[in-house]
Amino acid sequence: MSLLDVKDLSVSFGRHRTRVLDHACLSLEPGQRLGFVGASGSGKTVLASAIMGLLPENAHVEGSIVFQGQELTALTDRVFSAIRGRNLSMVFQEPMTALDPTMKVGRQAAELIGLHRETSTMATRQRVEQIFDRVGLDHASRIADAYPHELSGGQRQRVVIAMALMNNPAMVICDEPTTALDATVQAKVLSLLDEELAGVNAACLFISHDLGLVSRICTDVAVIHAGKIVERGSAAQVFMNPQHPYTAGLVATASIDAVEPGTRLPVIEDFFDPRQEQ
Repeated sequence: MSLLDVKDLSVSFGRHRTRVLDHACLSLEPGQRLGFVGASGSGKTVLASAIMGLLPENAHVEGSIVFQGQELTALTDRVFSAIRGRNLSMVFQEPMTALDPTMKVGRQAAELIGLHRETSTMATRQRVEQIFDRVGLDHASRIADAYPHELSGGQRQRVVIAMALMNNPAMVICDEPTTALDATVQAKVLSLLDEELAGVNAACLFISHDLGLVSRICTDVAVIHAGKIVERGSAAQVFMNPQHPYTAGLVATASIDAVEPGTRLPVIEDFFDPRQEQ
């Protein structure tokens, strides 16, 4: 049995049941890195939120999400909270929305440990500083005593990654985890994330629109378009020999360096046959 099995998952919103995710299917094995790519609004974050049990109340969910042999869609919030943050965690796109601005980051990390483990105050503090140090936060004790606004963007993102890894989860969902960072910091954070995931053999669903980042950190890729997963395979196979027109368009529009000066840039619609239904 896979670590995660998503089968025929559909998510719609509102009274008119507007569908934004349409019969999605995917699976992850322990330690596997799956890149989940597609344009903004294609349904990537909705799928992640469904797995994490974080969809709003007006969401209507159909299908199945099985994690570690347990059906997640049938769980109450109370039962789900025992899984979220311990066996299943998430790194959000913008750390300032993931962190409480009124609490020191060390206390926030300590509360995450306290929700799932019985440890002393001293042992919890040691664990927080240990993980902060592991993700490259120099002077971990000082960082732990800082508020989010007192840290740089790169430091805040490292804190969020540390919190996601705090309880050695079996799976981590990363939703555009480095979008808000400059290129140099982005590379360092990705390298740290890669090392930490490998260290605990955690599976990773890496959500991004950046194919370059996905190819660096993931072995497999799933492509989503208009709420449907249209292609799945190894990263090398999907990016080197895309089979679906949307995937071909993504790959081509991500490689504009090869376009001759003065030539019209390609757009994704160029790769669809207008005679066929998209």
